[in-house]
Amino acid sequence: MAKLKRSAHLFYIDSSWGSGTPSWFLIGKDIEDMSIDLGADVETTKNILDETSVSLNGYEPSIEVSPYIANPTDAIWNKLKSAAMDRVMDDEHCKTKMLEVLVEDTEATSHSAWMQDCYVVPQSVGGDTTGLQIPFDVHPDGTRTAGTAALTAGRTATFTPAAAG
Repeated sequence: MAKLKRSAHLFYIDSSWGSGTPSWFLIGKDIEDMSIDLGADVETTKNILDETSVSLNGYEPSIEVSPYIANPTDAIWNKLKSAAMDRVMDDEHCKTKMLEVLVEDTEATSHSAWMQDCYVVPQSVGGDTTGLQIPFDVHPDGTRTAGTAALTAGRTATFTPAAAG
């Protein structure tokens, strides 16, 4: 098996903002580097015997989406514009869902996927001459739901939660 390309890790935002069946908007256009910072809360202590113990207390992940070049045809544009320009901080404008998909086999019809509530928070408005930029951070919130995602040739995603049990 060959090493995975960066394009194997897909990241989507629900552009319906919770108003019905999720409509997954793929993040990545104009972005050359994007990672999910897991924000591991690790505590190390050394005792008087020079022994070190490590405690992993959890994760506080976040994703920095930068640059996001403003595009009024993008499905996330109106909510992002409103959150940034009207400075709103309510769930209606900032809370939605995110979907992570890991494409390990490009020949497969479904792929490992995880869905979770999240907050989309604009960080600034402006930028350089490449275009109007509204970079934003995504903050996962609550429990992740594991499942699978089917992808069309255009990378449109359909998420199916894993069976309970």
